[in-house]
Amino acid sequence: MSRIGKQPVVIPADINVSVDGNVIVFKKGNVSKELDTKGNVNVKVEGNQIIFSPKSEDRFDKAFWGTYRSLAQNIIVGLTTGFQKQLEINGVGYRAAVKGNILELQLGFSHPINYEIPKGIQVNVEKNLITIKGDDKQVVGQVAAEVRSFRPPEPYKGKGVKYVDEHIIRKAGKTAKK
Repeated sequence: MSRIGKQPVVIPADINVSVDGNVIVFKKGNVSKELDTKGNVNVKVEGNQIIFSPKSEDRFDKAFWGTYRSLAQNIIVGLTTGFQKQLEINGVGYRAAVKGNILELQLGFSHPINYEIPKGIQVNVEKNLITIKGDDKQVVGQVAAEVRSFRPPEPYKGKGVKYVDEHIIRKAGKTAKK
């Protein structure tokens, strides 16, 4: 049984939730988000809670029970507080700058890398820290992963782009002949 799926999702006072068939609609002010359950779970809104239950005892339906509960929780957290990831740039001459909706990265290649920032994502650069903010957890994580993939940290000197809380396992370099 899903332990996460059993827990109800608490709806804050400033968010309106309505269920239209298989689609759950979340509204806060003029921002609206939808979650399509594709008929895999039963959804009930009772008071200030959303309660999920599996459609049947089928293994396929049970697999989506906790997933849709977590997706609904992530939409509510995104609309209230938002999500953020921080990346750190290490390396001589490595730097980043935001120009309009383009993140320009200089990561030791012969050319700068221009990354177009998706809609709904805010990117701030301070010295060697890149902060990525948004209200969709999946998009924030995807943007952070794509920026990191341009120059992942290497294990000898630790140069590259890494998450702030990431620990790089260092390797010993060559030793001199005795």
